[in-house]
Amino acid sequence: MQVEWWSIIPFVVLLLCIALLPLIPATTHAWERNGVKLLVALACGLPVAAWFVLTGHGSEVSHALVEYVQFIMLLLALFVVSGGIFLDGDIRPTPRNNTLFLAIGGAIASVVGTTGAAMLLIRPLLNTNRDRARRVHTVVFTIFIVANCGGLLTPLGDPPLFLGFLRGVPFEWTLRLWPQWLFVNALLLATYYALDTRAYASDPVSADAAPTSAAPVRVRGAVNFVFFAAIIVAVAFVPSLDLHALETGHATWTALVPWRELVFGAAAAASYALGSRDVRFRLNQFTWTPIVEVAALFIGIFLAMIPALNYLGQIAPHLPLTTVTFFVFSGGLSAFLDNAPTYATFYEMAAQLPGDPRIGAAPGVPEAYLIAISLGSVLCGAITYIGNGPNFMTKAVADAAGVPMPSFGGYMRWSILYLVPILAAMALVFLAEGPLWTWLGVLLALGILVRAARQARRGLSPTPPKTEPEPAEGFPEEQDAAPCGAMAARGAGEGRSPGGRPSVWDAPGRTNAGHPAMGRPALSETTCVRQRRPSPGRAR
Repeated sequence: MQVEWWSIIPFVVLLLCIALLPLIPATTHAWERNGVKLLVALACGLPVAAWFVLTGHGSEVSHALVEYVQFIMLLLALFVVSGGIFLDGDIRPTPRNNTLFLAIGGAIASVVGTTGAAMLLIRPLLNTNRDRARRVHTVVFTIFIVANCGGLLTPLGDPPLFLGFLRGVPFEWTLRLWPQWLFVNALLLATYYALDTRAYASDPVSADAAPTSAAPVRVRGAVNFVFFAAIIVAVAFVPSLDLHALETGHATWTALVPWRELVFGAAAAASYALGSRDVRFRLNQFTWTPIVEVAALFIGIFLAMIPALNYLGQIAPHLPLTTVTFFVFSGGLSAFLDNAPTYATFYEMAAQLPGDPRIGAAPGVPEAYLIAISLGSVLCGAITYIGNGPNFMTKAVADAAGVPMPSFGGYMRWSILYLVPILAAMALVFLAEGPLWTWLGVLLALGILVRAARQARRGLSPTPPKTEPEPAEGFPEEQDAAPCGAMAARGAGEGRSPGGRPSVWDAPGRTNAGHPAMGRPALSETTCVRQRRPSPGRAR
């Protein structure tokens, strides 16, 4: 369907609501309710869906809704299964241990997928760091590394690469991207280590975080790894509903059954029924709020995004196309649109261009362009909360754990400050043609390492002990965290359902702040960022 530029207005409005409503005092408290998020999302998405249906293009709406259900079912299954796994024992929340967590997550993301790796790692990481006053940077870099950049090496790592595999790109071809994968993730890990070293030095917990008794590290709820493996196998090998066969009239009864989503649902139900309730509800403090928040917002995003993707398909052939611009355009759009259809759009464009060698089913795509499209679609999905599915899910889990995550714009400050320079250096070194650009990329990478070394050295320099953490330069969350008053109001029970029981339609964090069953006191106006609680698995 041909669309005009103004058809993307509902999508832009929804993005602005996500970015601004949490920051406007008059709307802050209302936006904390997931019911309000759902109403805003539907107000932006339903008019678009009605327009396409009434103009005879209802199949595009059907495709969007099916993709939404597939997306939510995968997140739901991974969310429920990971909620039954708890890493117990004495693990000090040191910069070295945290960096090791992220490195492991980045390594396994290409095997179990970025969504699976993020859901598997975020809770153990938050539990290990629950005594730390500053945790926002840890969650942000989890999104950068585990939820996005780590998934570059196989088609299982990220949906765009899986689309390439379905178009004939060899399964092992993405392993050729290991130099870019190593370059980006190494610089991210070095930057994170420096930031965490500085934060740890000013953290009052760091002085007394050593365990008083040695308890072995062990995994509780290990049976959930069986269900986790079932989900990963289903993603790779089990078919879903075949809409194309249904539309062309060649569908058999097997094509009408969403087998993959049935496996997801069965794995989630088995994990919830058979897993330890003590691990899930007492240790992990499991609530449904994060997945409800994601489901409420993304129904509007999937619907409002339909004309935006159509408009992209219309203007893409008129863009100046080189290896660098393929990376910039596919990456910039993947930061705000679904990175899978963005990859598919630029893949089809590149297939019309000359160049050898070619990769994929005939006619194939020039390899240089395919490298740029793959890098842009996967790596740049980390620039915003909505660039990749696990980004917002990771944020929601952290919100529910009491981490004052930055707003949409605040998160972009993090990515522009730390992620974008690394991606720019990578593009200059690996994609730009000519030794001048390569040396500029090398110098930029060296500058990033020097900045990280200076920040780490400041954290390692002797400082007098502090009783309260001071705002640290280079930590944007101090400027963009949720207002203390709002968090205190949540702790006081505002927005609860009758009887004082938390509702899944309440804001993230309400279900475990100030609720007697969770064993946490309500947050006060002055301690919302600094409040600490003992780890269930740590002897104090």
